[in-house]
Amino acid sequence: MTALLMVEDDANVADTLAERLRSSGFVVTQAATVAAARAALDAAQFQIALLDVGLPDGSGFDVAKLLRASSPGTVMIFLTAHGMPEDRIHGLELGADDYVTKPFNFRELLLRVQNALKRASYLQQPGGASGVVRIGKASVDFDRFTAQVDGVSHPLTHKECAVLKLLVERAGTAVSRDEILDSAWSADEFPTQRTVDNFIVRLRRLVEADPANPRTIRSIRGVGYLFEANDD
Repeated sequence: MTALLMVEDDANVADTLAERLRSSGFVVTQAATVAAARAALDAAQFQIALLDVGLPDGSGFDVAKLLRASSPGTVMIFLTAHGMPEDRIHGLELGADDYVTKPFNFRELLLRVQNALKRASYLQQPGGASGVVRIGKASVDFDRFTAQVDGVSHPLTHKECAVLKLLVERAGTAVSRDEILDSAWSADEFPTQRTVDNFIVRLRRLVEADPANPRTIRSIRGVGYLFEANDD
């Protein structure tokens, strides 16, 4: 059974969603405040957390920081009425795997939850890239889901780690865009090869000394991308 923490202060929404999630096989712990979420995190481990932004004693962003500090392996999805671009960006910058705005379709939410859990499962497989790996100018910690660059720690999502893990494990070999899509996306997310290209652009900003002239994540024309270890 998958342990899920739901942080939602609207009792009607929380109770209805919790009932449907339990019917889908999740063990749900409900919290209506930041304080209650903190107590839940102190008492148990969760595979996934659904976070509202507006809470009586703070925000879901505060809970996200707690999660990244105490349980970086927990999948984190924001589920909120706060749909402004700056809110979405802030949530993703804190390491959220997804950001879903209300109102939402339960079936779509369930698929997003399942997809995020699959990515997390891939990252937890034994062998391959794990621990701290030097990737260009960044020291990527696959266990803590962070990238250390010039003394500053940047949170990584499970999707970002999944793409980096695949490239590192296939170091020196070109990895196709389709392989990257298969490792980190699912069909119901409607990804395209262009999705991969845009994603790589963002990763290069983090790991490359000169993103405009990448040496660590190189483009292979007509194929995809290749990770090459170097001394940058």
